[in-house]
Amino acid sequence: MVTKKKMTLTFYQNLGKLFYAIAASDGSVKSIEFDKLKAFVKKQWLEMDAIEDFFGTDAAYQIEVVFDWLNRDEEPDIKLCYEDFISYKKEQSHLFTEDVRHLILKTASSIAHAFSGINKSELIMLAKLDIELKKY
Repeated sequence: MVTKKKMTLTFYQNLGKLFYAIAASDGSVKSIEFDKLKAFVKKQWLEMDAIEDFFGTDAAYQIEVVFDWLNRDEEPDIKLCYEDFISYKKEQSHLFTEDVRHLILKTASSIAHAFSGINKSELIMLAKLDIELKKY
Protein backbone atom coordinates (compact mmCIF):
# COMPACT_ATOMS: atom_id res chain seq x y z
CA MET A 1 0.00 0.00 0.00
CA VAL A 2 1.33 3.42 -0.99
CA THR A 3 0.72 6.22 1.47
CA LYS A 4 0.47 9.78 0.30
CA LYS A 5 2.38 12.45 2.19
CA LYS A 6 0.12 15.08 3.71
CA MET A 7 1.32 18.61 3.15
CA THR A 8 0.63 21.41 5.63
CA LEU A 9 -0.03 25.12 5.47
CA THR A 10 3.50 25.65 6.77
CA PHE A 11 4.87 23.64 3.85
CA TYR A 12 3.23 25.97 1.34
CA GLN A 13 4.11 29.09 3.32
CA ASN A 14 7.77 28.11 3.28
CA LEU A 15 7.59 27.56 -0.45
CA GLY A 16 6.29 31.13 -0.74
CA LYS A 17 9.36 32.32 1.17
CA LEU A 18 11.68 30.31 -1.05
CA PHE A 19 10.16 31.48 -4.31
CA TYR A 20 10.19 35.07 -3.09
CA ALA A 21 13.89 34.75 -2.23
CA ILE A 22 14.60 33.47 -5.74
CA ALA A 23 12.65 36.31 -7.39
CA ALA A 24 14.14 39.00 -5.13
CA SER A 25 17.72 37.73 -5.23
CA ASP A 26 18.58 40.28 -7.93
CA GLY A 27 17.29 43.18 -5.83
CA SER A 28 13.75 43.50 -7.21
CA VAL A 29 10.69 41.42 -7.96
CA LYS A 30 9.12 41.92 -11.37
CA SER A 31 5.40 41.40 -11.91
CA ILE A 32 6.18 38.80 -14.58
CA GLU A 33 7.95 36.72 -11.91
CA PHE A 34 4.86 36.80 -9.70
CA ASP A 35 2.70 35.96 -12.72
CA LYS A 36 4.90 32.96 -13.46
CA LEU A 37 4.55 31.80 -9.86
CA LYS A 38 0.75 32.14 -9.99
CA ALA A 39 0.67 30.05 -13.18
CA PHE A 40 2.70 27.30 -11.50
CA VAL A 41 0.47 27.35 -8.44
CA LYS A 42 -2.63 27.04 -10.59
CA LYS A 43 -1.31 24.37 -12.96
CA GLN A 44 1.01 22.36 -10.70
CA TRP A 45 0.81 23.02 -6.97
CA LEU A 46 -2.99 22.85 -6.63
CA GLU A 47 -2.76 19.23 -7.77
CA MET A 48 -0.38 18.34 -4.91
CA ASP A 49 -3.13 17.51 -2.40
CA ALA A 50 -6.56 18.58 -1.18
CA ILE A 51 -5.58 20.35 2.05
CA GLU A 52 -7.37 23.64 2.69
CA ASP A 53 -6.56 26.68 4.80
CA PHE A 54 -8.78 28.14 7.53
CA PHE A 55 -10.98 29.83 4.91
CA GLY A 56 -11.66 26.70 2.86
CA THR A 57 -9.25 27.74 0.11
CA ASP A 58 -6.72 25.29 -1.30
CA ALA A 59 -3.62 25.55 0.88
CA ALA A 60 -1.34 25.78 -2.15
CA TYR A 61 -2.50 29.37 -2.56
CA GLN A 62 -0.47 30.10 0.58
CA ILE A 63 2.55 30.12 -1.75
CA GLU A 64 1.14 33.20 -3.49
CA VAL A 65 -0.09 34.82 -0.27
CA VAL A 66 3.30 34.66 1.44
CA PHE A 67 5.15 35.71 -1.73
CA ASP A 68 2.87 38.73 -2.14
CA TRP A 69 3.07 39.63 1.56
CA LEU A 70 6.88 39.57 1.46
CA ASN A 71 6.87 41.59 -1.75
CA ARG A 72 4.82 44.30 -0.03
CA ASP A 73 7.09 44.38 3.03
CA GLU A 74 9.45 47.33 3.32
CA GLU A 75 12.67 45.33 3.50
CA PRO A 76 12.20 41.58 3.74
CA ASP A 77 15.35 39.62 4.52
CA ILE A 78 15.90 37.48 1.43
CA LYS A 79 18.60 35.40 3.08
CA LEU A 80 16.33 34.70 6.05
CA CYS A 81 13.49 33.66 3.71
CA TYR A 82 15.78 31.15 2.03
CA GLU A 83 17.18 29.90 5.34
CA ASP A 84 13.67 29.48 6.77
CA PHE A 85 12.81 27.24 3.85
CA ILE A 86 16.00 25.17 4.27
CA SER A 87 15.37 24.76 8.01
CA TYR A 88 11.82 23.62 7.32
CA LYS A 89 13.05 21.20 4.68
CA LYS A 90 15.50 19.66 7.15
CA GLU A 91 12.82 19.34 9.86
CA GLN A 92 10.19 17.89 7.49
CA SER A 93 12.36 16.02 5.01
CA HIS A 94 9.74 13.28 4.63
CA LEU A 95 7.54 15.74 2.69
CA PHE A 96 10.20 16.32 0.05
CA THR A 97 9.71 13.40 -2.27
CA GLU A 98 11.46 13.24 -5.62
CA ASP A 99 8.40 14.68 -7.36
CA VAL A 100 8.11 17.54 -4.88
CA ARG A 101 11.82 18.38 -5.14
CA HIS A 102 11.57 18.34 -8.94
CA LEU A 103 8.54 20.65 -8.91
CA ILE A 104 10.27 23.05 -6.50
CA LEU A 105 13.29 23.32 -8.80
CA LYS A 106 11.10 23.64 -11.88
CA THR A 107 9.07 26.45 -10.28
CA ALA A 108 12.14 28.27 -8.95
CA SER A 109 13.91 28.05 -12.30
CA SER A 110 10.86 29.29 -14.15
CA ILE A 111 10.59 32.31 -11.83
CA ALA A 112 14.28 33.07 -12.30
CA HIS A 113 14.01 32.88 -16.09
CA ALA A 114 10.79 34.92 -16.27
CA PHE A 115 12.42 38.33 -16.62
CA SER A 116 15.36 38.73 -19.03
CA GLY A 117 16.69 35.27 -18.38
CA ILE A 118 18.63 34.15 -15.36
CA ASN A 119 21.20 36.40 -13.70
CA LYS A 120 24.20 35.59 -11.53
CA SER A 121 22.49 36.00 -8.15
CA GLU A 122 19.55 33.83 -9.24
CA LEU A 123 21.90 31.23 -10.68
CA ILE A 124 23.84 31.01 -7.42
CA MET A 125 20.67 30.64 -5.37
CA LEU A 126 19.28 28.00 -7.74
CA ALA A 127 22.53 26.04 -7.54
CA LYS A 128 22.47 26.16 -3.73
CA LEU A 129 18.84 25.06 -3.77
CA ASP A 130 19.59 22.17 -6.12
CA ILE A 131 22.37 20.95 -3.83
CA GLU A 132 20.19 21.33 -0.73
CA LEU A 133 17.28 19.43 -2.27
CA LYS A 134 19.56 16.52 -3.13
CA LYS A 135 20.35 16.06 0.58
CA TYR A 136 18.04 13.81 2.56
